[in-house]
Amino acid sequence: MKAMNETRCEVLVLGIGNLLWADEGFGVRCAEKLAAEWQLPESVTVMDGGTQGLYLLPYVQAARRLIVFDAIDYGLPPGTMKRVEGDQVPRFMGAKKMSLHQTGFQEVIAASSLTGQLPEQLLLIGVQPEELDDYGGSLRPVVKARLAEAVAMAVAQLRDWGFAIEPRESKVGAGDTALTMAAYEAGRPSAEAASRIGDARFLRA
Repeated sequence: MKAMNETRCEVLVLGIGNLLWADEGFGVRCAEKLAAEWQLPESVTVMDGGTQGLYLLPYVQAARRLIVFDAIDYGLPPGTMKRVEGDQVPRFMGAKKMSLHQTGFQEVIAASSLTGQLPEQLLLIGVQPEELDDYGGSLRPVVKARLAEAVAMAVAQLRDWGFAIEPRESKVGAGDTALTMAAYEAGRPSAEAASRIGDARFLRA
């Protein structure tokens, strides 16, 4: 079996973040929506990168082009979308870190560059979060409203790169249905009843 960095892939679309902390889940939800609603060629890989940090290094090194979805603290109003390309991506990934996953992914970019295996083209599609400190909470409305726009940006970029991207005739469900947005939000107590340090789904005896 070949090591991952010995087998190049054309495009890696990576959603990073933590679904359990409100707007931190934006990147993962974008990847989920892209995979569910769009028919992608085999040369385009969509991955839920979660908070895996350096474990993502071989996948990033293997990609010729990289698109990253994430919640980024740009210091802008909540819900503001920002597109960052090329050599500007590492600077924004390291600015105003909100969580350990950003520290980890900044290290992935740095390590890929140091080993001469940084993807040839980089695109960061980010949103300014509104709320992070809500364990078990979902995306806030102002951030959730940006999912379609973020995915449309990725689709447009893939098409600009020459890939045939078409909408699916029917939406494809995610592998772990308990964590899909609809199921996840349905299990959340009301805002008044929910505990910001966790709710009954996480605090079982």
